[in-house]
Amino acid sequence: MSKHTLSVLVENKPGVLARIAGLFSRRGFNIDSLAVGPTEHPEVSRMTIVVNVEESPLEQVTKQLNKLVEVIKIVELDGGASVDRALLMAKIRADADSRGKVLDAVQLFRAKVIDVAPDAITVEVTGNPDKLSDFLRIVEPFGIRELVQSGVIAIGRGSRSISERNLRPVPVPAPTAV
Repeated sequence: MSKHTLSVLVENKPGVLARIAGLFSRRGFNIDSLAVGPTEHPEVSRMTIVVNVEESPLEQVTKQLNKLVEVIKIVELDGGASVDRALLMAKIRADADSRGKVLDAVQLFRAKVIDVAPDAITVEVTGNPDKLSDFLRIVEPFGIRELVQSGVIAIGRGSRSISERNLRPVPVPAPTAV
């Protein structure tokens, strides 16, 4: 099995996320990461979905996704031709003895301290999933009290945009008279 990152442009409507996640679920695929947000077009959202599957079942799911009315476009982002990032916030045990070492690790990974307590430091780290894993491996011996991580977001490298071409128009309802 291998990881695949899909960038899916969808109509910005209620229920679209549930329909797409349900499609993966019905196929028995676990979604490793899912992030959804608006695009430069207010009526369109971008879903970044990371799944760990074989190539041929993924192709079947992609074909089924394309059949959904709300799906505008699907692109598989290649690791070398795209940039991906995730956000991690961690509350790390940092007493008087270990605080300096924790801060050294924070600085090494270009993380940002966002809260300080007498016995803990909360930090924010952004980067690709490998960087976040490396950071956690380094600070884990100090003790991680709490951890939250966003889904991966990704975008293709270069000047081309997946929404420039083949973006079918999303119907906008006419204003109603009051």
